[in-house]
Amino acid sequence: MTARYRVCFVCTGNICRSPMAESVFRARIAEDGLDALVEIDSAGTGGWHEGDGADPRTVTVLRAGGYPTTHTARQFRASWFARRDLVVALDAGHLRELRRLAPTPEDAAKVRLLRAYNCGTGPAADPTGLDVPDPYYGGFAGFEECLEMIEAACDGLLEAVRAEVTSDAPGPAEPRPGLHRPHHKESA
Repeated sequence: MTARYRVCFVCTGNICRSPMAESVFRARIAEDGLDALVEIDSAGTGGWHEGDGADPRTVTVLRAGGYPTTHTARQFRASWFARRDLVVALDAGHLRELRRLAPTPEDAAKVRLLRAYNCGTGPAADPTGLDVPDPYYGGFAGFEECLEMIEAACDGLLEAVRAEVTSDAPGPAEPRPGLHRPHHKESA
């Protein structure tokens, strides 16, 4: 068996956006039958919430969407780059911070913005407008909006990761224009 492709989602405190992205992407990978090939986790750029569960509003939004919610917050460490193929930042600030933290240029190249996967832009594109906004200080609607953005981007990310795990030379999954298929929720 070949080594698993490892993806880590990173936000600020690892209690809102990144655990949401981890849960959504884990579901997409399982639905696509790639769970034996892809390992998924999440972390924060800071350690303020290490050991805590996800924000209760994140848990509520994930449960309403049918996603699992088991989570313990932790901080991303520079040494983790060696064990990750792709590090997915939730906003441009995380992207900059993670690229500065990367021990090598090759590690810095592993960092991508999540929403680049649903906007059809490449990794070198201007990240303006690709942030998943931090819902922490707002109301419940902000968490619902984050989930919608994450679901849309995870569909495109799935296409890119599928291409990497089924190719002979995996590397950081590149956002690819035209591969995004919209995710539609069925209304009850």
